[in-house]
Amino acid sequence: MTEIGQASGPAAGQALLEDPQDFSPVLGGPLYQLYLRTRVARPPLEFLGRRVIVIALIAWLPLLPLSAIDGNLAAGAVRVPFLYDFDVHVRLLVALPMLIIAEKFAHPRVLAAVQQFVDRGIVGAQDMPRFRTAIHSALRARNSRVAEILLLAFVYSVGQWVWRSHISQETSTWYAISHASSLTLTPAGYWYAFAGVTVFQFLLLRWYLRLLIWFWLLWQVSRLDLQLIPTHPDRAGGLAFLGGSAQAFVPILVAQGAVLAGQIANRVLLEGQSLMSFKVVVGGLVAFFVVFLLAPLAMFTPQLTRAKRQGLREYGTFATHYVRQFERKWIREDAPDGELLGAPDLQSLADLGNSYAVIREMRPVPFGAGLMAQMAAATAAPLLPLTLTMFSLQELADRLIKIVF
Repeated sequence: MTEIGQASGPAAGQALLEDPQDFSPVLGGPLYQLYLRTRVARPPLEFLGRRVIVIALIAWLPLLPLSAIDGNLAAGAVRVPFLYDFDVHVRLLVALPMLIIAEKFAHPRVLAAVQQFVDRGIVGAQDMPRFRTAIHSALRARNSRVAEILLLAFVYSVGQWVWRSHISQETSTWYAISHASSLTLTPAGYWYAFAGVTVFQFLLLRWYLRLLIWFWLLWQVSRLDLQLIPTHPDRAGGLAFLGGSAQAFVPILVAQGAVLAGQIANRVLLEGQSLMSFKVVVGGLVAFFVVFLLAPLAMFTPQLTRAKRQGLREYGTFATHYVRQFERKWIREDAPDGELLGAPDLQSLADLGNSYAVIREMRPVPFGAGLMAQMAAATAAPLLPLTLTMFSLQELADRLIKIVF
């Protein structure tokens, strides 16, 4: 494995990217190389705070003086001044940093998940060449300059159209003056549209691209003849670590939840809409994001189902022979005096029963309901502060006093 710290700068970063044992979906590509050259990162992903501060301030800080110059900082002729636009603050100061933090959070967890296939012997020696080929293929896709250039072009074309026609507010705000059928951007609005919005969209879509690469790698691995163990205590044939690897992307869920919270906050606090009117939208989007991250792991279902079926058949046959011998020795014949208490055969029978129960409880997917609940909670967590809009702080304090006293 590459020794991080023997070298620094772009050369060290490039060397790190070429080692298939160091596969991670968040390294590589033009943006990562830009991080290294501008000294906001050191291989693999050091200087996290520096990146968060620099990128967030580039996207958000110029909006403050520009909106002040326009007279739209806290008041003015527009309906939504800059300081009261909760959507932009949450998007650029909460969601955007979370997308950057997600890189540092995901890197070691995904790296460990890839290595687990080898360390646990799940990928056999006969499939190791195909496994390495799959990793090299994913590395090439991850490091693609063309992909990120096309992504940037997409953000500045389609992304701008989507923002202007579907996301931006239809009323006059600090970033745009509304006319009969169009929006005229203010100076602050130009920075927001071509720096803030595009930076956020690029990082978010880049994450989705990296997730697709990760899913593609898992799909290729799922086509191998995996050496699953039906009696593994994780109830997933030894693949439960894949469910744990999905937790590597929790910051992305938090970022998406924050964006949703910012948009709803504007509707509730600035337009007077009811928070409960968004419950269907919130529930649907939370479910969508959780399914998006966990559903691809169902690609291992055929192998897990086959391993469970084979395990039940083999252990069922073995259990039948063992139980017959046990009954013949201990039930139908007279057991030797003094050997019944603490007899090894009794413990072996219990162990056999436990092993068979583990196989029966084997899940068809490498994750459980607990993980689904955790990821749903992470997505919905940024929405919790909005519940304060349903009652005043005084009402909340009164209720707490009544509960406590």
